[in-house]
Amino acid sequence: MGDVAEVLDRIWRADAAGMLGALTRRLGDFDRAEEALSDALAEALRRWPVEGVPDSPTGWLVTTGWRKALDRLRRDAVGREKLARVAAEAPPEPGVDDRLAMVFGCCHPDLPEPARVALTLYAAAGLSTAEIAAAFLVPLPTMAQRLSRAKRQLRERGVRFEVPRPQEYADRLPAVLAVIYLVFNEGYLSSGRSVQRRELAREGVELAGRLAGLLPHEPEAAGLAALLELHHARVGARFDSWGRIVLLERQDRRMWDRAAIGRAALRLRAAVRRGRPGPYQVRAGIAALHALAGSYEATDWAGVRALYDRLYVLDPSPVVLLNRAVATRFAVGPAPALDEVEALGDRLAGYHLWHAARADLLAALGRPSEALTAAERALELAANPAERELMSRRVAELRRRL
Repeated sequence: MGDVAEVLDRIWRADAAGMLGALTRRLGDFDRAEEALSDALAEALRRWPVEGVPDSPTGWLVTTGWRKALDRLRRDAVGREKLARVAAEAPPEPGVDDRLAMVFGCCHPDLPEPARVALTLYAAAGLSTAEIAAAFLVPLPTMAQRLSRAKRQLRERGVRFEVPRPQEYADRLPAVLAVIYLVFNEGYLSSGRSVQRRELAREGVELAGRLAGLLPHEPEAAGLAALLELHHARVGARFDSWGRIVLLERQDRRMWDRAAIGRAALRLRAAVRRGRPGPYQVRAGIAALHALAGSYEATDWAGVRALYDRLYVLDPSPVVLLNRAVATRFAVGPAPALDEVEALGDRLAGYHLWHAARADLLAALGRPSEALTAAERALELAANPAERELMSRRVAELRRRL
């Protein structure tokens, strides 16, 4: 039984979106598809230990789920009209379109962002409700309610899980990419001490890679996949043995996954050759310059700074300019970089990383008292535990200098 349960868990994680998408498309109802697939999984737990795992386990589960759905419709007075329409159809076969439709459906713009994230992790990445709740540090009933509300909203709005037409990608794809990016960042930012957070980052990488495979002609999907792969390739050096963040300049680059970096760089080059630049491709280009440098000092800082200029054209955010200022420090000098940071004060005074950047630059310019004040303010504003711990160390270091 244990082996079968492990097999089913792997199948669910690998193709939850395809199986749910195939059933949802045919039944026109996410909840009915989910119930049918749940019945099929229970049936597999009963039969596979005796009969063995079938040659096509995914096909078996979808076919069994289809039959279970028809049985439920026969017992359900409300479903009899639907039964008359679908009973004569052959069991669905999950395919690329079904997986893609499920991802786009979960990221429907009518849903609030937390619901999009939760539903994507559940239906498109195959995480359980308990795993999602643990990753986001919320109680299990809260996450279950969030998922239930999201499904109800989609049903009430009559959202169909269908692949958008190519001309609709420009409107729908950004929401999908943003959700996957958020999934990764939620895990990557503070995964040092938490297995669940590490899993969340890994799921973000896998979702991005899967989406890039489903949309081979969309360079931004490839750009996001390359970006997350480049970041994730450095994860082994990003935290020390106590689970504390290790800044990029202090990381042991021998611990980076060079093979993954090479694959991501090739993916990015192929995307860029399509001639349709986008913010994820540019961010991936910045990450690639860091990942391919032999050392922190040897980084092409002028190239990084130039890419931030390009990114600002595509994403005119003050945070982009803040990151550009960090590159200015090494490409030009700390004094011009501080001028750039100070110019953002009216827009980023409430942002902890603005104060952290000021602290580093003031320290580099030999102004430790001002640097300490800025670092203390950064610590006050920081909410993430891993970042707070890092900034606490920075404050302690600056106090020792005074």
